[in-house]
Amino acid sequence: MTLVVQKFGGTSVGTPERMRRVAERIVATADTGATVCVVVSAMGHTTDELLDLAAQVSSRPQPRELDMLLTAGERISMALLAMAIGDLGRDAVSFTGSQAGIVTDTQHGKAKILEVRVDRVREALDQGRIAIVAGFQGVSTDANVTTLGRGGSDTTAVAMAAALGADVCEIYTDVEGVFSADPRVVPAARKLPVVSYEEMLELSSAGAKVLALRSVEYARTHGVRIHVRSTFTETEGTWVVEEAEMLEQAIVSGIASDKGEAKVTMVGVPDHPGIAGRLFRPLADGGIHIDMIVQNVSAAGFTDISFTLPKAELGTADPILRELAEQIGASGHQVDEDIGKLSVVGAGMRSHPGVAAAMFEALADAGINIEIISTSPIRISCVVRAGELDRAVEVVHERFRLTEEVLLQSDEFGASPRS
Repeated sequence: MTLVVQKFGGTSVGTPERMRRVAERIVATADTGATVCVVVSAMGHTTDELLDLAAQVSSRPQPRELDMLLTAGERISMALLAMAIGDLGRDAVSFTGSQAGIVTDTQHGKAKILEVRVDRVREALDQGRIAIVAGFQGVSTDANVTTLGRGGSDTTAVAMAAALGADVCEIYTDVEGVFSADPRVVPAARKLPVVSYEEMLELSSAGAKVLALRSVEYARTHGVRIHVRSTFTETEGTWVVEEAEMLEQAIVSGIASDKGEAKVTMVGVPDHPGIAGRLFRPLADGGIHIDMIVQNVSAAGFTDISFTLPKAELGTADPILRELAEQIGASGHQVDEDIGKLSVVGAGMRSHPGVAAAMFEALADAGINIEIISTSPIRISCVVRAGELDRAVEVVHERFRLTEEVLLQSDEFGASPRS
């Protein structure tokens, strides 16, 4: 018998009418004979509204109490969805994260899943019931309620799928799958039928919002096949699978863009061994996520070091950077929030040179300046001005002909495949 985990996001269950439609979809899946476990997010903007309430009563909400508050949204959704399914003649039972056995570390706000004890959920499924699990939450090893951070319901779904041994984890959202670029930026962007875990990891980390990064990491580690599809249509979506399952590898699969990062430049840093470690260790200890890094050529024993980090973490990073400047003898630091990151991703880039050159040529032809560059075996990212980011996505998307359902040949980049 097929075991399916289905996850529905906040937009999918944003109104009572949509909640009933989701219930109908779940029941239709169960009517095929499949065993169904559902993970659900809070309705619509509930989490944001709860955060706003917290801000109105406290200037600095305690992390433990904030987690207690925020988990209420998913508990509301799971109970309502179970009721809607019951009205359709199917037996459903809801579980909070702790009741579902999702055990996390003790970090509030962005806890990591350590273990999933699915006995209660499995028992309900064995009884022929549909299990509804609250996403985004768990219980810590010290018995406190925790939340998994933004996109945490995706991670909950993948974790449940792994623990239950599900045949597939279906992530239902308000888009039809993973596209070659953000359709809001490139209307002609093409839906990708399949991407590898590695490609999806790079796209998610580079700014694609379809899947939470940690959910993809979890899926890759545990071999969970993900199907990203729309709540509002019956069309096939995008499969996220092992690279070995893919029949063909496109040189470039997609483009991600992100305006949510800022560039920080540490000015006048003494250029001697160990200084980079002294600079980045306190930031890491403070939970600051550093992305791209570039160090200028040394002059007179001093250099500038630039790096990018999420804008949302600037408030945490600023006092650390001020103290660091004094400790390491730097002149100070500068912050530039007017940047955007453009990333080209494709598993086929491992064996085909010329992608970087083609990308940079397209940007040059459009008169767009590149400020920082970083690469991985299947990704090339660059920082441009925020106001030029959308145009940069458009010209690079066109250069790689990503609207077309074709596999580019390496000679289109002016080079031949490596042997």
